[in-house]
Amino acid sequence: MRKPAELTIDEARALLERIGRRDESALRELHDRLARRIFLFAMARLRNEEAAETVMTDTLFEIWKHPDRFRGESRFSTWVLGIAKYKVLSTLRATSDSHEDVDDYAETLADPDADVAADIQAHQESRILRDCIERLNEAQREAIQLVFFEGLALGEIAGIQSVPEGTVKTRLFHARKNLKTCVQERMGEEARS
Repeated sequence: MRKPAELTIDEARALLERIGRRDESALRELHDRLARRIFLFAMARLRNEEAAETVMTDTLFEIWKHPDRFRGESRFSTWVLGIAKYKVLSTLRATSDSHEDVDDYAETLADPDADVAADIQAHQESRILRDCIERLNEAQREAIQLVFFEGLALGEIAGIQSVPEGTVKTRLFHARKNLKTCVQERMGEEARS
């Protein structure tokens, strides 16, 4: 099956204008051109067909609701996959376990030579970091996720967030500062308790 050609900025704007008028044939065209790509993008990250299908549907619905958000500062597919990436990250956050399973520690508990205290400490630090990331504002949290967990470059993040690279740098600077403060405070609380 041949991959549909990339939409030019003008073609994307025309399609989005039709979507803005609630032209359902435009939504079908968007689906035909990008649904498979969005699905594969989500599937590679989630490894779950149902979740990837939901991300694909939610991404297309987001475009249906807000076609005016595309500013033409990046390729159309970059913008669409930026929306999909946010939906993937939201799905991952929503499905991550907030409790610990003793099976995660079965090998450590069974090994008398294992440094259980160090493993517990490392796990505790990881939990604190996750909690502190969740406390960041949405833009900072997304920038941190995209740069550290997805390995994207600043220019790619700027395209996804629809902001200049300087804004991404500022968000990352403040996010790191906020994370450092939060982790230090939480580690101090843990040490006192």
